[in-house]
Amino acid sequence: MLLMLKNIRFLFFLLSCHSVLAQNTTPDQHLGFPLGSKFAFHSQIVQYFNLLQTQNQDRMKLVQYGSTNEGRPLMIAFISSPENIAKLPGIRENHLKSIGMLAGKPDASVPPIVWLSYNVHGNESVSANTSMKVLYELLNKDNALTQDFLKNMVIMIDPCINPDGYDRYSQWYNRVQNAVPDVTTFGLEHDEPWPGGRFNHYLFDLNRDWAWQTQKETQERIALYNQWMPHFHADFHEMGPSRSYYFPPAAKPYHKDITAWQREFNDLIGKYCAKYFDKNNWAYFTKYNYDLFYPSYGDTWPTLNGAVGVTYEQGGGGRAGLGIERKEEHDTLTLASRISHHYATSLATLEAVLSQKEKIVSEFIKYHDNAAKAPAGAFKTYVVKTKGHEERIRSFADWLTKQGITYGISGKAVNTKGTELFNSVDESVKIENNDLLISAYQPKSNLLRVLFEPKPVLEDSVTYDVTSWGLSYVFGLKAYGLKEKLAPAAYQPEKIENPVPNFAPYAYLARWSEVEDAVFLAELLKNGLLVKSSNVPFEIDNAKFDAGTLIITKKGNERADFDKLVTSIATKHFVKLTPVKSGMVTSGADFGDDHIAALKNPKVVVVSGEGISATAFGAVWHYFEQQIKYPLTVVNGSKLSSVPWGEVDVLILPDGRYGDILGEKQLEMLQGWVKNGGKIIAMESATDAFLNKSGFDLSKKSSDKKKDAGFFKKYGDQEREDASDTSPGSMYQLTMDKTHPLSFGLGDEYVTLVRDAYEREYLKDGWNVGYLTETGYKAGFVGSKMSGKLKNTLVHGVQEMGRGQVIYLMEDPVFRAMLYNGKILFSNAVFR
Repeated sequence: MLLMLKNIRFLFFLLSCHSVLAQNTTPDQHLGFPLGSKFAFHSQIVQYFNLLQTQNQDRMKLVQYGSTNEGRPLMIAFISSPENIAKLPGIRENHLKSIGMLAGKPDASVPPIVWLSYNVHGNESVSANTSMKVLYELLNKDNALTQDFLKNMVIMIDPCINPDGYDRYSQWYNRVQNAVPDVTTFGLEHDEPWPGGRFNHYLFDLNRDWAWQTQKETQERIALYNQWMPHFHADFHEMGPSRSYYFPPAAKPYHKDITAWQREFNDLIGKYCAKYFDKNNWAYFTKYNYDLFYPSYGDTWPTLNGAVGVTYEQGGGGRAGLGIERKEEHDTLTLASRISHHYATSLATLEAVLSQKEKIVSEFIKYHDNAAKAPAGAFKTYVVKTKGHEERIRSFADWLTKQGITYGISGKAVNTKGTELFNSVDESVKIENNDLLISAYQPKSNLLRVLFEPKPVLEDSVTYDVTSWGLSYVFGLKAYGLKEKLAPAAYQPEKIENPVPNFAPYAYLARWSEVEDAVFLAELLKNGLLVKSSNVPFEIDNAKFDAGTLIITKKGNERADFDKLVTSIATKHFVKLTPVKSGMVTSGADFGDDHIAALKNPKVVVVSGEGISATAFGAVWHYFEQQIKYPLTVVNGSKLSSVPWGEVDVLILPDGRYGDILGEKQLEMLQGWVKNGGKIIAMESATDAFLNKSGFDLSKKSSDKKKDAGFFKKYGDQEREDASDTSPGSMYQLTMDKTHPLSFGLGDEYVTLVRDAYEREYLKDGWNVGYLTETGYKAGFVGSKMSGKLKNTLVHGVQEMGRGQVIYLMEDPVFRAMLYNGKILFSNAVFR
């Protein structure tokens, strides 16, 4: 009897253990502290997702789709019913077949696919912490609502889009936080140091990178996105701690090509979110600030790919920490409350999708079916001229592939009419065999049309970001829109090979017009080779070469592997070399002439730290390390006076405030350094440091201020009044001095993205290389007050000073790594 009782007790013990083991581990149990009482590290979040996968292998599949620059994993979790998880590959294939992105016909219908993206901005850190709560509840078998979600949809959770930025913030915060969170607004834990955790490793804003895909994280995420093409994408953010919570409907302007259904669902999402917030008496707002216009956000890019894309913004951000006092609201905003709000909108999102589960799928299919069979817009084919820009076309074609857009070549000569997109003029078009053709008859036709449009229609002047992005401007390519449908032939990039010549060349010539030409130059210089540049056009062996052509002579490069090294580096970077037997030219300057300049292998220093724009610095950093692969030394601005200037050739000053960095003594010292051969590249607001300073030829335009007639302006018009003096990002064509080395390789037309009016006078004793005239405007919103400031003003200037020079760049040519020609101009600034 006693033995039987012991056995029964043991059986109950085993059953109780099984019951405990059958339950999922909560975030609190995994972390060892209540969720929201401390910031979890990224590794802890990844571990939690891995743990719940082991506990729910039939309902969850965790995939690593990439990694960050700092080596942290990028993860996506698929959560659905056991039936759906078991046939996940089939769901994906049928889904892509239904929208024409995979050949064949679907053999079954598919459920809605919902992608929830958390923490694209690292210090908007509530999101990644919220993802654990969302995951737990989705897998909680006792939660009837979430189990209904799993039966009826496939849910994808990216717990942290930006792990490097997230850990930069969370590690800093966990080091400085008080034992009891200090809610005092001026406390150290609310004073995040430069550069902050918002950005990725290279300090790029990943929420502005969806269309351009310049960053590793974006490229890897969108490769996965294009494999799944979700019906719905939600992007979770934070804003300033004094604000409440934003959810859709979005603010105007909406891009005109957003469909009625997408707008309708935007409104529906708001109603579902409001239900949760009203029930809890939480504050919120809609239809303000966050628009759906610029195509490179985490809501607009998915929307233009047919999904319903939305943004959620929780008051908080990096300043909020674990808690911050809000006296005006009579409350303390805590991390725990912020998690509750994002959790509520996560559930509201899924409820809204569930309520329209058939329609969201059918509308998605209709969106892509219409795009492929009856594309909207005037143009049915886009033509991009290729001759002379084969490497640029290679880069452009690679970018189209990343977008999921199909393309080809003409395959034959065609004479037709079309609209030249740079100038928006109708003209005759001679299409050549290798010109790129992009048909509008494809599933991604709407995205294609929006990205190509030269003059986007803006329904409201108050907008959040860049308002012009036409691909003819961005890539600097001659492009046409045709009203007729042309079928492209298969595209094959031109194969570039540079065999060692069967004669001993006097020199190798390399044209200068593509970014890869700068990469080629950088590698030659790193290998210790002497490279020269012609500062004038020339002709040799019946071939014409523009100014800026690189000349690599045997003289000065007397090494046994010279020919093999130069030809192999050129082939590696798709550069076509022209070997020549003589240094005498038919016209222009012979290769020993003073117009042939030796290029330095420069030691380059860039300033970082407090006062410097993190993204402007990051764009320079990324340009050197990831684009041209050339060494760069980063120096904190506070240490600039201790730099051994005799070892430095180029000093780059990114956009920023330099009042505390460049005082009178530092400017005097820099002048002496420049006169001895140094070069300063000052960008955007950094040029303020030289305004009206002795020895520097930079001054501000004098303006004729008229009496303002608007003494009785309306308070309610303040936002629009402010917008009248802004340009959030518009395209302007500069008038360029094409004979100056700064403009070598830029072609006939150079556009820049204008975001501010610096109102600089033309240089009196320097070179006004790029400037705006009365007719420079191309596209995008420019306020009425701003418009006048952007006329007859210097944008790019060069002041010679002794043996050195100061280069003033009032617009950043490497901004967001967007503008192809901007990278060439910046390469000229660095190396010439």
